[in-house]
Amino acid sequence: MEAQARGLLETEPLQGRDEDTVASADFSSMLSEEEKEELKAELVQLEDEITTLRQVLSAKEKHLVELKQKLGMNLMNELKQNFSRSWHDMQTTTAYKKTHETLSHAGQKATAAFSNVGTAISKKFGDMSYSIRHSISMPAMRRK
Repeated sequence: MEAQARGLLETEPLQGRDEDTVASADFSSMLSEEEKEELKAELVQLEDEITTLRQVLSAKEKHLVELKQKLGMNLMNELKQNFSRSWHDMQTTTAYKKTHETLSHAGQKATAAFSNVGTAISKKFGDMSYSIRHSISMPAMRRK
């Protein structure tokens, strides 16, 4: 019984199957003629208000487009502004800052490692160059 009472007091919106059930129900037999007339009048009034709101919205959208044109704002400018704003917002996040810091530190370590490898390679080439020069000059000195 308690579950039934709770079901009547639910505040959740109707879902697919519930909407179908309500749509197929015939409540008109439970209404008096006076109530039906009042509901029909309310329905007409709501439809008129919706039409008016659509017209007002359409007029405001046209006005918006005109203002943007006068200000030289176009879709490309708006996209650029949105992108810039989004990029700035992303850069200010903690995750971005931590990632940037980590990658920066890793880049510094990689640069140092490449520098050390470069130095070692240069030294090795220097040693090889000396060795080659020495091995070439030795036979020439023996012939004399």
